[in-house]
Amino acid sequence: MHNRSSKRLTDTNQLAKLMVDIATGDIDGGLTDPAAAKNPAAVALGRLGGKKGGFARAAKLSEEERHKIATVAANKRWSKNKVE
Repeated sequence: MHNRSSKRLTDTNQLAKLMVDIATGDIDGGLTDPAAAKNPAAVALGRLGGKKGGFARAAKLSEEERHKIATVAANKRWSKNKVE
């Protein structure tokens, strides 16, 4: 199932006006940078935790546990039945 964030315009005239508005710069058409609206301090903090998380988890796992996790992931990746 597709996850659409906005509806498409079905009316040809509305679509044409939208294209003209984007081309003339009256509206941006959703092409602005989404990161510009975020708090830079929160972004940096989240990135810091994200960079540490995977390495910290891997360091805590034994070689056997890592092997089990990798085997499950490989089986999932290569299985014929992708839906669950």
